[in-house]
Amino acid sequence: MSNDYARCAQLIRQADGLLITAGAGIGVDSGMPDFRGPHGFWGAYPALGRARLAFEQIANPAAFASQPRLAWGFYGHRLQLYRRTQPHQGFEILRRIGEQMPHGAFVFTSNVDGQFQKAAFAAERISECHGSIHYLQCSDGCDAYEGCDADRDGIWPADDFDPEVDEEQCLLRSDLPLCPHCQQIARPNILMFGDWRWRSERSDAQDDRRRTWLRQVTNLLTIEVGAGTDIPTARLLGERVKGPLIRINPGAPQLPPGKGVSIAAGGLVALRAIAAALD
Repeated sequence: MSNDYARCAQLIRQADGLLITAGAGIGVDSGMPDFRGPHGFWGAYPALGRARLAFEQIANPAAFASQPRLAWGFYGHRLQLYRRTQPHQGFEILRRIGEQMPHGAFVFTSNVDGQFQKAAFAAERISECHGSIHYLQCSDGCDAYEGCDADRDGIWPADDFDPEVDEEQCLLRSDLPLCPHCQQIARPNILMFGDWRWRSERSDAQDDRRRTWLRQVTNLLTIEVGAGTDIPTARLLGERVKGPLIRINPGAPQLPPGKGVSIAAGGLVALRAIAAALD
């Protein structure tokens, strides 16, 4: 394993730009719940377990139409959890590695928790391909109008929404958030299952910036942390872009032949070892 970390350090020293790709596994060391499998999800949300509601059923725009207080009980709890959670040291290690490169770092993540922004990564260098729980949109998909609190794309910050949740029942107690245009129920600006009304403008603009940055980089290195195989968006990007890939994943570390270095360890443990190899 020490040879693997030495190889990681060598790849970092050779790179002039760092692409960080991250999935849900990067948050485990910060204390985020693990939703893998129904038992992990129902363990975190026992009320949904009693109702036999799978993650795919509650993380679905149909839930906001049929059971809005239950849907916002789930997402409101997550919003407050992510607001409270502090990013672990691995985020700082990644940021320092990127700062040493001529073209810096860019983040591509399927996570919606805003942890990279909280860890002091520049907002203009983050692409959230599934959106962000810290932004809202109309559940009906309507456009915002001039003069309202929403931006021109019908997406607005959730800063003023402070959900009060009955965690035992997974129900929102406080007022439902409403669209400032049509007064329909607002929902997170997150790509859900079976979602045809997700407003992707914010995420599309982020990824346009990523593509522009990528064209400037000659010797790209990708470090992937905690990107699983169930929803492999971040995982596939790291395999597709030019340059070597350092994949950090305790359960699924396999890499295409010749693509880079595979580390079968948790994110924080591996990133600390990489930092030590760089010293």
